Amino acid sequence: MDLKNGSVVTEFILQGFSAGWELQIVFFVTFSLIYGATVLGNALIVVTVTCSSTLRSPMYFLLGNLSFLDMCLSTVTTPKMIRDLLTEHKTISIWGCMAQMFFMHLFGGAEETLLVAMAFDRYVAVCKPLPYRKIMNHMLLNGFVILSWTIGFIHTMSQMVLTVNLPFCGPRIIDNIFCDLPLVIKLACVETYTLELFVIADSGLLSLICFLLLLVSYTVLLATVQRRSSGGLSKALSTLSAHITVVSLFFGPCIFIYAWPFKSFASNKVLAVFYTVFTPLLNPIIYTLRNQKMQEAMKKLSHYMVC
Repeated sequence: MDLKNGSVVTEFILQGFSAGWELQIVFFVTFSLIYGATVLGNALIVVTVTCSSTLRSPMYFLLGNLSFLDMCLSTVTTPKMIRDLLTEHKTISIWGCMAQMFFMHLFGGAEETLLVAMAFDRYVAVCKPLPYRKIMNHMLLNGFVILSWTIGFIHTMSQMVLTVNLPFCGPRIIDNIFCDLPLVIKLACVETYTLELFVIADSGLLSLICFLLLLVSYTVLLATVQRRSSGGLSKALSTLSAHITVVSLFFGPCIFIYAWPFKSFASNKVLAVFYTVFTPLLNPIIYTLRNQKMQEAMKKLSHYMVC
């Protein structure tokens, strides 16, 4: 991983948000509050699931791992973005850029896989309630977590091993709020058409396949509940519509950014914000903080800590 192949660029410039100082301050306060709530909310969920004896079901085990990934994914990009809002020179070293891309795709790939595992858990719970505990055993749950991290690692390494040695000797402006592969690859001083196609195939297909699997899973769940009871359908629609909203906000930007043809790709900072700032906050709100059992466990935990 030597970057001496004719490279003279040691840092990139992140353009960030092109707005006046007044709006930059508004963004700074807003994103700081959102990031603080994201870290606090997800950390609270991880601690509650770990310490509460009432949250030992497979669903909460997976939710705890999802919250951990959300916290990590948000931390990779948001603190840097918040700091840059108050600085005139928004620079990032080439190694800092590579590290940011590595961890973004590691945590992003792991989360996409874990969301599919969570959908499978809900499918088994609704469609096979009697053998649910037997199917979703401890070994399978650990296997899901290990698989998600493995896919995330393979996903990021397969791209970074080809990106880290690219020579950068010309333009160094990245028109986004963080480093990511499509824009960084375009700055290389060599022909990158093959690498661009590989990134589209790798990131785009992973996001698209996981998204389609989730949609199929939720469709089967709704059809199953509809056949069993009309009252249950209303409750299922309320719950699954919220889940599908989060999934769409997470996967939509990924599919657009990585499956869109590179030559017509235009940086969309709104999509980047949804992907890295808002979605990690929405996940704990929709998946857990609206859950009465989770709220009761949090109250018991807080009462125990006070006592």
